[in-house]
Amino acid sequence: MSSEIPRIQRVISILWPSFLTSGLATILFFTLFDPVHLLAGTALAELSRLGAYSIGFFCFWGLTILTSGLTCYFSQPCDDNRRRTRGRQDDSLGSAL
Repeated sequence: MSSEIPRIQRVISILWPSFLTSGLATILFFTLFDPVHLLAGTALAELSRLGAYSIGFFCFWGLTILTSGLTCYFSQPCDDNRRRTRGRQDDSLGSAL
């Protein structure tokens, strides 16, 4: 049995927590700031509140996907990364000889 985590499980482990966090961030942000006042005097002044909430949610979701992905990437042991890099270097070095 392989000990490697399936790709879909790794993707969901990034998307689901970032979705929940972005929902909470959207609620907290728009509780403090009214989108009508934020967008006044900009090119998006005609945007409805719902449109502003949606754009805000997707911006927060993109940010939290990035942070969750970086957390997963940097939580990998360094030894595994070094072995993979060395293996590639050894293969390229052997094929060059």
